[in-house]
Amino acid sequence: MSQRVQFRLRIYRDDVVAIGPGKVALLEAIAETGSISGAARQLEMSYRRAWVLVDEMNQSLASPAVATAAGGAHGGGASLTPTGQEIVLRYRAIENTARLAAAAEIAALTRLVAA
Repeated sequence: MSQRVQFRLRIYRDDVVAIGPGKVALLEAIAETGSISGAARQLEMSYRRAWVLVDEMNQSLASPAVATAAGGAHGGGASLTPTGQEIVLRYRAIENTARLAAAAEIAALTRLVAA
């Protein structure tokens, strides 16, 4: 049996999750694949779900996290804007900082989990 510790930081704008673990994973997948559809396949979600998450995020932020290009002869695609890149970097830094700061408490808690 294995153990895993996962932080779930979410930042809301009204009732919408503007930034959270799923949206950060989606941003990383878009950066890796160069498209929303490729990111959706990588994360095993529908294109529609991925598009809705990107749209929610872009609408919630002061400037968009994802820029899209329409398809056509040269193909479409998506890429992270500087805002999207900053979200990924800062989110992962917060996770790492929290993990390091809470290491002793995490160790104490995980000792209570059955092996």
